[in-house]
Formats: sequence, structure tokens, C-alpha cells
Amino acid sequence: MLQISSQTIQVRLGVLQEFQDTAPVNVLDIAHRLGLRVYKVNDWQPDVSGSIRRDEKRGGESGYAIFINADHSPKRQRFTIAHEIAHYILHQDLIGDGITDDSLYRSSLRNRQETQANQLAADILMPWKLINRHPPQEWSVKSLADELDVSESALSIRLGVPVEN
Repeated sequence: MLQISSQTIQVRLGVLQEFQDTAPVNVLDIAHRLGLRVYKVNDWQPDVSGSIRRDEKRGGESGYAIFINADHSPKRQRFTIAHEIAHYILHQDLIGDGITDDSLYRSSLRNRQETQANQLAADILMPWKLINRHPPQEWSVKSLADELDVSESALSIRLGVPVEN
């Protein structure tokens, strides 16, 4: 089994920073830079959000491919891509034949790994340096979520504030 080194993780985290200076963060460019290919799947059940797996034919330079549910909203797809990128960065040694995440981003991995992937996905899409560019009195959750191209609920969770009505 592949053991991912902390140095490899640090290099991959450095790649993320290259794409976090402007909003919205381009997750497809991040995936490409990490050697991952992303595909939309049309025939998945609504409760399946995405998957990452080793794929010699369709994987990018890394040999891994991300698959996302084509029927989900674009914001949901962006979070799913970021979540699967997080699995690649943090848990490549656990991917094996693939990790498939349901609509609540649960998989066969332990809750700890799914929580880590969700946290890193939030860090990818909603980096604090982009959020903190605006004083809180100058934005609403809706306007900032639109700028970051994320859902209001994802941003509310990130900020620790209730969803606006």
C-alpha cells in the first residue's frame, strides 16, 4: 500500500494556494495541476455525489480520476470536486479501488477522513484570505457565497453563522 508522506501533502497543499488569489477558486484548474482528470457522470442515483479512483485509462498524470454527478447543481459539483481533491491530497493511500461519496459526503472511510476532506474542501473553495478581503459589514452571506460560487449553507457553516432568510 502506498504511504503518502507529509512532504507530498505539503507540496499538494502549496498547489492549492496558487489558485486561491481570486474568486471563485477554479477547482478544475487545481485538479488538472495535481494531475487529476474530472468527469461528469449522467446515470448516477441522486444520492451519489462523487468518486475518486485510480484509473489507468481516464486518470490524469497522477493516474487518478474524479467522477461527479452531472445532475447536481454546479455549486454542489464544485464542492464535490474539492472534496475529492481533498481525498487525493490527504488520503491517497486509502483510495484503493476508489472512494465513492454519497450526498452527505459519507463513504466507506471513517468519519474522521470524511470530516478532514470536508474541511479541506471548504478551505479550497472558501479560503480565509478571500473571505477576509471584505469587512463583514460590507457583505451578506448571499453576496459572498455568490462571489465564491458556493452555496449559502456551505458558507454559513464555514463562517459559523446561521443561514440568512
